[in-house]
Amino acid sequence: MIEARFEYWMTAALIVIGLYGMTMKSNLVKKLIGLNIVQSATVLFVVALSMRRGGTIPIVPQGGGEQLVYTNALPHVLMLTAIVVSVSTTGVAIALLILVYRQFGTLDERKLPGGRP
Repeated sequence: MIEARFEYWMTAALIVIGLYGMTMKSNLVKKLIGLNIVQSATVLFVVALSMRRGGTIPIVPQGGGEQLVYTNALPHVLMLTAIVVSVSTTGVAIALLILVYRQFGTLDERKLPGGRP
């Protein structure tokens, strides 16, 4: 059973790892890494959902022919957009982390003013 749905199990494991990093770690860089893991798991999940066994690319052969099972390309295209957004979010977050480090001299959430105890 696990072999049949390996991509879903891996997605669940990545989401758990990412959520652990975002909630339990106090270092802001580790929280950002956890966020990136969750974003990657989301992309993996949507791409895994859109795959069809025996599906081919959605190009009709010249001259028609037999009925083929096609894989929808739209989820893959949307996930390319999600990857671009993820990279942009990471870039802005790194810039903010640099500013926080310059201002306070630390990236530990507990040592920042107003941080959790």
